[in-house]
Order: sequence, then C-alpha cells, then structure tokens
Amino acid sequence: MSQKELQVVVFSLFVDKDQIEYGVSIEKVQEINRLLEITKMPQMPDFVEGIINLRGNVIPIIDLKKRFFNIKSKLTDQSRIIVCNLNENFIGVIVDEVSEVLRLSAENIEETTDVIGGVSSDYINGIAKVDKRLIVLLELENVFNKIENEELAKIN
Repeated sequence: MSQKELQVVVFSLFVDKDQIEYGVSIEKVQEINRLLEITKMPQMPDFVEGIINLRGNVIPIIDLKKRFFNIKSKLTDQSRIIVCNLNENFIGVIVDEVSEVLRLSAENIEETTDVIGGVSSDYINGIAKVDKRLIVLLELENVFNKIENEELAKIN
C-alpha cells in the first residue's frame, strides 16, 4: 500500500432514518466483535456503557452514537464492538453495523473544517468519496477531551 492510500474499517450509525458511514484507520483497529456482556461502572461519563473482559483485559466500552448524538444505541444482531488501540490504551466502541474494509486513495479524500455527520471537525481527518457514498473519516483519539482520555486510561 502506498503512502497515498489509507485503509479504513467502515461502520455505520443509524440516526433517525439516516445511515451515516464512518471510517477509522485499520491501523487503530485491534479487532471487531459481536456484542459481549458489558458490566456497568459507577460514576462514568454518560457515553461509557461499561467494561468488558476481553481475554483477561478490561476494556472500556463507548456508545459512539450517544457520544456524537446523545442517543443511546439500540443493540441488534448487526451491532458490533470495534476494539481500538488509542495511544496504547484500548477502548471498544459500539456501532450499529460494520460493513467493510476499504482502501482509499488520497484523491478520494477531501479535507473539511465544518461539522459533518454530527461530528466536530476536531474528530475528523476528512471525507472519503466512494462512488455516491460519503464516509466521515474519524480521528478517534480526538473524540474524547483530556479529562475523558485520562478516565478511560485508568480503566485499562
């Protein structure tokens, strides 16, 4: 893969009747799992669903829809937990559906400075144009503020 290409895991959040597609660099993704038993934790931010035990590792689980839109995810058979490595800390994010891994070329990615798909421009690397689809490319490290990152790191 050349430096002008980016591989992303593409997933969706369904908001009202809209399907919003997001992508996260495959380099950040540790694994993708079906829903596991989530243990609730007291005094966590509202968007933290709890923790899971993944092969002996305690992983905080984030409801990405709640974080972006303040809407609790409705869990279905298509829901997945994407386990990501963010600055040596693992987190799991609940998404409505994981669809594919895409290889994107630089000419298909457009930078943006606006709020797109419910996400602040601080969180995004750009917008990928694939056929007639638009995929919001997330920078997951920036989704949480410094205090939230510190709290999530303590759970690990």
